[in-house]
Amino acid sequence: MPLPEVVYRPIGIIESPFTEPAGMPIQPTGEGAARGRAVLDLEYAPGLADLSGFSHVILLYHFHRSPGPRLTVVPFLDDTPRGVFATRAPARPNPLGLSVVRLVSVTGNVLELDGVDILDGTPLLDVKPYVPAFDSRPDAACGWLEKSLEKARTRRADDRFIGQGEEVEG
Repeated sequence: MPLPEVVYRPIGIIESPFTEPAGMPIQPTGEGAARGRAVLDLEYAPGLADLSGFSHVILLYHFHRSPGPRLTVVPFLDDTPRGVFATRAPARPNPLGLSVVRLVSVTGNVLELDGVDILDGTPLLDVKPYVPAFDSRPDAACGWLEKSLEKARTRRADDRFIGQGEEVEG
């Protein structure tokens, strides 16, 4: 039985100082993660009511410059090929991104954000409040990433995911 098609319409756009993937921080906790904005279409502004009481939000977005899917990738924090679903690489069958960023303010249809690691012009699909009691799992295991977590603060994206879905060599 074929899977049903799923179609989403962006609710807005993410603005950031990052105009090219190479050189960007690879996670919101990274050094160099920047100030940015999520500008929602005006029709969605009423949905931002009561969000200003939260310190952080989860942004779900479309990797609009993804090179296309690869089932095996060499992630930024490793030199070993890994299954794409064991990474945060943008080269996914459904190029969905997720970032937890600090919410600075809400004005009308605009979220002012800090800790952004997202390419300028990225289509925004959804905004959810970050709730530590729901979203934090202090006892979670990090698999192969355990030995590389500290690198995420300083590592920058390179050009390994700029292309057309070809396998990447370490």
